[in-house]
Amino acid sequence: MPTSLHLKEISKRFPGVRALDRVTFSAEPGSVHALIGENGAGKSTLLRILGGIYQPDSGSLLVGGTERHFQSAASSIAAGIAIIHQELHYVANLTIAENLLLGHLPNHYGLFRKGHAIRVAAGHLRRLGVDLDPRAKLRTLSIAERQMVEICKALLREAQIIALDEPTSSLSHHETEILFRLVRDLQNQGRLLIYVSHRLDEIFALCDACTVLRDGHTVATHQGLAGVSRAQLVEEMVGRKIADIYNYRPRPLGPNRIEVNDVTGKQVTQPASFAVRSGEVLGFFGLVGAGRSELMQLVFGAARPRSGSIKLDNQLLRARHPVDAIRRGIAFCPEDRKESGIIPIRSVTENINLTARQRGGMRGFFVDFRTEFKTSDGFIKRLGIKTPHRRQQIRLLSGGNQQKVILARWLNLPNLRVIIMDEPTRGIDVGAKHEIYNLIYELAERGCAVIVVSSELPELMGIADRMLIMRDGVITAEINRTDFSEHLALSLALPDAVEAN
Repeated sequence: MPTSLHLKEISKRFPGVRALDRVTFSAEPGSVHALIGENGAGKSTLLRILGGIYQPDSGSLLVGGTERHFQSAASSIAAGIAIIHQELHYVANLTIAENLLLGHLPNHYGLFRKGHAIRVAAGHLRRLGVDLDPRAKLRTLSIAERQMVEICKALLREAQIIALDEPTSSLSHHETEILFRLVRDLQNQGRLLIYVSHRLDEIFALCDACTVLRDGHTVATHQGLAGVSRAQLVEEMVGRKIADIYNYRPRPLGPNRIEVNDVTGKQVTQPASFAVRSGEVLGFFGLVGAGRSELMQLVFGAARPRSGSIKLDNQLLRARHPVDAIRRGIAFCPEDRKESGIIPIRSVTENINLTARQRGGMRGFFVDFRTEFKTSDGFIKRLGIKTPHRRQQIRLLSGGNQQKVILARWLNLPNLRVIIMDEPTRGIDVGAKHEIYNLIYELAERGCAVIVVSSELPELMGIADRMLIMRDGVITAEINRTDFSEHLALSLALPDAVEAN
């Protein structure tokens, strides 16, 4: 039956930080209620309390008018609540069918009925419009495909309250359309949806109401969005006006810093060639699965090229391993921060100083902690990294602050010449995006060649000097800044596009 949700003065404190301070908001059945705010504002903590992962220090949570105290995720699920977290939870070595039905696997006298599970999962995937083989292992899927599986899992539980935390952060245009259709269908069925996103266009397109959090406080609640402007929401989130989030800064460009000539690999089947000049910000746009990340891994030495060559400052680069590329001054911020960008159980200081240790930041056999503390304290202050202290485990930081730590690591390279940033603002709030864009310009002004891979076309149009379009593993077109157009870029990126003359 349709269920309402009311949170009254919810507070939660962790060592050294107050995550939530008397947060209050209400949402009714059949509505899509947005929850927005900067990274670290308390959104994920609030969802974890709703999901039974955390227990509030004070305040009350009412579901359907009844006060509830969730002591575990299981008790929240039993109450008809499903949380789809930004950091996905899945078992990589199990199949899609097994992940979807985990906890409810069909069996006969204790024996797993694999065929039945595959048929059930296939039927649900088909009804949701998701074209995936239920027998495929989760580890073989893209991030976007894994996210669609997680969404399907929540829907299979017939939850009445569904919270979506950055659901489109790694979805393609087609998959986003499927998600929007699912959200509207669930709304029409009387479900209550909590929608967390930094993409304000999605908020205005989907949501009936909006609650803004800042620094763990409820700043504002808008029961209707008809008279609310984008600028107003941004100002409420960050506490200041941001006239132009991109704030593009032109700069003089030098000679070619890196040249990629006819490179191919396992997933880049056609020869790829491009060059980036010193001081240039080059954008790579394409749909999910276009081959952008795979091409960048070839440049960084994370994948072995089958043919072609790469030159760095007119000298041949032979990067058989990322270590070789790093030593030559090439840095890479990967798309998946959690799996490839950070060491989650280590501290902020250790994550910042990884490259320093690699190039000899030691005193004999001992770590030079004094120098490392000085370095990390400097970057925490310079980049505005929100952390209680330098010893905090990086996994406890928000996504935007994790990204800043990764950037600090590469800014710590004394010979940084090329930096590749794959989806650098995925799941990051508007204020942190503004800061990262300024860092990108700062790197370019230092003479670095900056490559930004992004699925957000407005982002690339806002910050790039030039844009390359990829489709099906092939670079199909180049667009100069003076010719930037959403229609042109999308038409060149779509599978049925006709290539420009």
